[in-house]
Amino acid sequence: MEIVPGNRQGHARAGQDPELLRRLLRAKDRMDAASHEAWPVRRLARVSNVSEAHFARSFKQAFGVPPHRYLLTRRIERAKALLRDTDLPILEIALQTGWNSLGTFGRTFRDVTGESPGELRAREQAARHELEQVPHCYVSAAHRPGLTIAVSEKRRREAGATKGTPQKPEVP
Repeated sequence: MEIVPGNRQGHARAGQDPELLRRLLRAKDRMDAASHEAWPVRRLARVSNVSEAHFARSFKQAFGVPPHRYLLTRRIERAKALLRDTDLPILEIALQTGWNSLGTFGRTFRDVTGESPGELRAREQAARHELEQVPHCYVSAAHRPGLTIAVSEKRRREAGATKGTPQKPEVP
């Protein structure tokens, strides 16, 4: 398997069977179209017509992130857009983007983005006029969360940093 440097989520890596990639893309497209729905590996494997273990392994190999992390990225990306572009209540945004609880949404959102949904909304609305001249595709790409490590791993590292334990450097 050839590793493609700088692989962004959504761009398949070279070296996989084209038929398998088509099947994986089918599942990825379903997640993109309905990221607010629950997408356990079992359901994604059925969409791709492969076993659960093979799906999970192949998806990560093809796209550089596990399916759950890819879905989380899409949900956060959608929530950021709704926070930036609408006046919907934060609870409504949480429910529309697939979370069942405002607390889980807020905690996960802060873990991934580094700020609360309310803080992001305030900052984005203050800077809105500056982005009007930038094409939407560039703005979306710039706001895509970079989940190169699992949220739980990020929490462990941050907890270790507050306790004074040395941290392993992140490998890009």
